[in-house]
Amino acid sequence: MNGRSAAAYLPETTGAGCAFLDYDNDGWMDIYLVNSGRCDFYNPDPPLRNALYRNNRDGTFTDVTQKAGVSGGGYGMGAAVADYDGDGFPDLYVTQYGRSILYHNNGDGTFSDVTERAGVAAPGWSTSAVWFDYDNDGRLDLFVGRFVDFSKEQNLFCGNPETGKSAYCIPRVYKSMPSWLFHNNGDGTFTDVNKESGIGQSLGKAWGAMAADVNNDGNMDLFVSNDTVTNFLFLNRGDGRFREAGLEAGVAYSADGRPRSGMGVDAADYDQDGWMDLCLTNVDHEMYSLYHNSHDETFTDEAVANGIASNTVLMSGWGLKFFDFDNDGNTDLFVANGHPDDTIEKRFTNIHYREKLLLFRNVGGSFQHSLENVSAQGGPVFEESFSARGLAVGDFDNDGAIDVLISNNNDAPLLLRNVAA
Repeated sequence: MNGRSAAAYLPETTGAGCAFLDYDNDGWMDIYLVNSGRCDFYNPDPPLRNALYRNNRDGTFTDVTQKAGVSGGGYGMGAAVADYDGDGFPDLYVTQYGRSILYHNNGDGTFSDVTERAGVAAPGWSTSAVWFDYDNDGRLDLFVGRFVDFSKEQNLFCGNPETGKSAYCIPRVYKSMPSWLFHNNGDGTFTDVNKESGIGQSLGKAWGAMAADVNNDGNMDLFVSNDTVTNFLFLNRGDGRFREAGLEAGVAYSADGRPRSGMGVDAADYDQDGWMDLCLTNVDHEMYSLYHNSHDETFTDEAVANGIASNTVLMSGWGLKFFDFDNDGNTDLFVANGHPDDTIEKRFTNIHYREKLLLFRNVGGSFQHSLENVSAQGGPVFEESFSARGLAVGDFDNDGAIDVLISNNNDAPLLLRNVAA
């Protein structure tokens, strides 16, 4: 539930994330779904909560949210899973508008909210989070992307001045903000190092973020998508500091030098040349990008050559993931789509709020390993349209084929069982 209101508060257009995780270490993937909740502009009655579903190992799930203690506590955005303290059980970080939450897995089917002790509340509007070891000390650190400076009191009117009817603002009217980088101290606490690392020097409007070693120097870098401002490529210098190199790398703007509405991101070596490539989704009329790694800390956008651009020019993408859906050894691409504005069809005839899912198969056979749109052969679900947002992949039925979980704005989630492999 997004709590759609007449005031058109910007967070209503986003949310919510989802995740696969084996929280009880029984060898079967469970599901976590993020929902909206109480905040300064929304007070649902009855209260809403997030949900943790335990895998019953027979194709069904049981809601164990209350027992596990992971119902959330704010207007939810995303989820990131990792065993940050090395005790063998996956922990859960939930990004929210207002205050994020770190749930420590107690190993007995329950979690504890350790946010304050850990020091990772990340107040404001947190979006995506990434666990990664940026300083190679063997402990997982945490990057948390922050969107614009927003609150109920700062909500701007972007509607029709004659009728007084509100509409969702384009984020460019809001102030950019710094994201967070939290260093894992190894004792259950974290230190905010966004200033000394250089991360905090770049003000953005982060939606997506991912970590990968893009220059093969043994250090994990960060790619961050921003909305209406330049995207960031933080190159890890190996001394605890990062250098923002998005412009010279060719991933900051569109081909004609304009900032776009960057949302979903992922990385993979899709052409098997030993170098990590990047993928980025945007809103309608901006096209998505497939950035091929040129092996010299620069990238070329191959979206036009691969057909991704022509298939996405009128679409708005959120969650996306590289994975081998058909088990042929080549990395394919799945994209969840949906326009942010649920009134967009009143102004445009060729843009839709609910959009179709996209599945691109990596056909290999050339240096570029072209991606072919095979959505029409993906099954009946690809004929439907959704207000899709978050996306996670995992083999929930242990049949050797990777399945897909999708969260939708103000609608039920989707669990897609992979039979294509």
